[in-house]
Amino acid sequence: MPVDPRPAAPEIAADDTVVVFRTETSNTRGRLVRLGQTLDAIIAPHKMPDAASKALSEALTLAALCGSALPAEGNLNLQTRSNGAVSILVADYAGAGRLRGYARYDKAKLAEREQLKNPNGGGGILGDGHLAITLDPGPGEERYQGVLAFEGAPLAATAAAYFEQREALPTFIRLAVARHYIGARQAASSEQRWHWRAGGLMVQSLTAGPRDDDDNAGEDWRRVQMLAATVEDHELLDPDLTAERLLLRLFHEEAVAIERVIPLSKFCRCSRDKVENVLLAFGAAELSDMRDDNGRIVVTCEFCATRYTFSLDELRARS
Repeated sequence: MPVDPRPAAPEIAADDTVVVFRTETSNTRGRLVRLGQTLDAIIAPHKMPDAASKALSEALTLAALCGSALPAEGNLNLQTRSNGAVSILVADYAGAGRLRGYARYDKAKLAEREQLKNPNGGGGILGDGHLAITLDPGPGEERYQGVLAFEGAPLAATAAAYFEQREALPTFIRLAVARHYIGARQAASSEQRWHWRAGGLMVQSLTAGPRDDDDNAGEDWRRVQMLAATVEDHELLDPDLTAERLLLRLFHEEAVAIERVIPLSKFCRCSRDKVENVLLAFGAAELSDMRDDNGRIVVTCEFCATRYTFSLDELRARS
């Protein structure tokens, strides 16, 4: 008999959460991510073209899906390096659901892509390259990194192939990103603008192997994979569709149950003191060359876009 997860489920916020669930009938484990204000807070300060912002949003959503499987003190770093218009993506998931990230891109290539109206999505943006996932389970545990090459593949497909090939875990991943307009009825006038939203669904079999074609475990996995594939982008992004309703809509015949909920937030490890310590490692001549037209040294954090300004006199006084 289908199990409705709502009565026993923890309270779930509409946005900025990872919902960890399982399907009891088919023995699969999954995670559903919804990102709203947290994603916008990470993306907006970078003032990137929409295509680069979308690529970074996908990477952050994927980092939340994968990182939330680690122990509470675990960390995950996801990086892509490629020859596409977006050449580098970096997304970090730190314990307790904290996210940060940045992207490097070629403005000329993005402009060419926009003129061509290339329909290939994230795969076309990234081109050919490598995806690296570094897992740090926490204190006392050994770090692990896996690398997988990709050729024009979307980020979700590349990550699913990584888990199937490197971890022997049959995996389904769907990512969705869009901009959402918040108008006068939904927010104060100062906040009436376009905001970034993202959603992601990841399901993995706990019993089936990558090549299980005939046994019951393989059949269960194929059924769940087909059900997961019916999810639409608008369902992952709709703040009015609760996580409980969406999971029940997708997996009601699989006895779906919610196990826990992880809130997501923005973070960064930079600080003025840390930047200052880095600068103090340079010699006087190098520091002098770093000055801008106003005679100041300005350092911008790649992750949070915070600008730190120093004078030579200030640095000399602390050296």
